[in-house]
Amino acid sequence: MSQLRMLFDTHCHLDAEQFDADRDAVISALPDYGIAACLTCGSDITSSKKGIHLAEQYPFVYAAVGIHPHEVSKATLDELDEVEALLSHPKVIALGEIGLDHYYDFSPRGLQEEYLIKQLQIAKQHSKPVILHVREAHGAMIDLLTQFKDSLPKGILHCYSGSAQSLAIYEKLGFHISFAGAVTFKNAQKLRLAAEVASLNRLLIETDSPYLAPVPYRGKRNHPGLVAEVCKLLAEIKGMSYEDMAALTCRNACALFQLNDQTICTAAN
Repeated sequence: MSQLRMLFDTHCHLDAEQFDADRDAVISALPDYGIAACLTCGSDITSSKKGIHLAEQYPFVYAAVGIHPHEVSKATLDELDEVEALLSHPKVIALGEIGLDHYYDFSPRGLQEEYLIKQLQIAKQHSKPVILHVREAHGAMIDLLTQFKDSLPKGILHCYSGSAQSLAIYEKLGFHISFAGAVTFKNAQKLRLAAEVASLNRLLIETDSPYLAPVPYRGKRNHPGLVAEVCKLLAEIKGMSYEDMAALTCRNACALFQLNDQTICTAAN
């Protein structure tokens, strides 16, 4: 376990049922893994409220609220008003997880775009960054973001899955790029090539836990403490020390989320 508390996991799902048996124990142990902060992300109103409840219990846990593309077919436009209201909570630092998913297509693509646009607008109005989910939809996402490029909020391409070329476009649009455990997988050469060209000041790390556990834990339940494996690989790719990569990505996250990096990204006593 790390002796430095400088890791910022910018995307996890601490409300997930996979943590029901030992959630408090898992979260309480995270500082021992070097976790300085983590962001638990909502997919609908219920999970968003659960995330806020967890953020209220633990000082190093923050919450994002939003309606995931899988869930928009079950949502109502009134729920967007509720998302907007939840943004006023002091531990809510982002709007998400929102986006486009053309892999599962659990919701009609037109409806996914409608909810995405409306949530982008809400985030912009409240000066909150967005957490973007993009699966098999990078072309559509780039087209949409380019269409609204003059009125976009800041944000993150979470669990980045695109090419180096798409990454450059997202960065030009003002977005940060977050890599998850998938970048450690043996067949993830495309992701590692993307990581090579990612700008250091736009780089973030995450787990997307309880999913996508990194090598050497692949196939097991993931948790925010394992973001250290992502940090190690990115440090290797970028020719940096582990400690420098942890500090860099923590500072990047704090700047994006308007948090005080002097109190969050510090070494443990």
